[in-house]
Amino acid sequence: MKSALSIVLGVAAVAFVAAPLTSFAGGTIAGKVTFAGKSEQGEFSFAKFPNPKFCVKNPNKSLMDGDKRFFKKIEVGKDGGLKGAVVAVVDIEDKAFMDAYTGTEVVAEFCEFLPFTGVVVNNKSFKVENHDADADDPKSVAGVLHNPHSFVVKGTSSATGFNIALAKKGDKLDKPVVFRGGAEKDGFYRLQCDQHEFMQGFFLPVSNAHFAVVKEDGSFELKDVPAGKHKIVAWHPFAAKGKKVEFDVDVPEGGTATVKAEIK
Repeated sequence: MKSALSIVLGVAAVAFVAAPLTSFAGGTIAGKVTFAGKSEQGEFSFAKFPNPKFCVKNPNKSLMDGDKRFFKKIEVGKDGGLKGAVVAVVDIEDKAFMDAYTGTEVVAEFCEFLPFTGVVVNNKSFKVENHDADADDPKSVAGVLHNPHSFVVKGTSSATGFNIALAKKGDKLDKPVVFRGGAEKDGFYRLQCDQHEFMQGFFLPVSNAHFAVVKEDGSFELKDVPAGKHKIVAWHPFAAKGKKVEFDVDVPEGGTATVKAEIK
């Protein structure tokens, strides 16, 4: 019995030593995107566009005042937090991620494209669905006409991606995002409704899963980033004239790298 007990304990001890004490999938990049400037907004009159009585029903009342529809180009919150900014690791090209990406989804809802900012993957789907119909308008009972028009933007130039009318509630489009000549490295994707100019959305091209649209206060967290030195960008379609601001980050295995990403 004594011999058998010794053997059992010995096997258990070996098994314990052989097991890894900790298993990491990389590290985390966390921080906050701030803007050194002030909030900016454009102004439109609902009366100059179709469906003024419907569009004013948007539940986000900060977007309007009477007949005025505000287009919030830049929103700066507490401590300079930049709402709507996108952060992404740019020195990793993950083919498996890009192959599996099912597309970017946008909805037209109460005459607003949602989300305002996001990401796209080159040669992958961009989907828009019309959620709007106006029961009080005989011409729009079946649907409020929206005309999503996309642009590939690089510097001061832009080229149309698609231009398709969605006349009825539930109408959808599904078209590939196409960046040519390396435009995905420096450019971005823009969406605008040709019926309602104040409906706009903006999307950063990415090549891996390590990205985030910041929270309301500008904070973000990118998890499971491979350990080591990386380059990330902080981007906003209007701050710094839409230019990507690059930062160097050293990600510790199993730890967190903290970044203060200021856009000037």
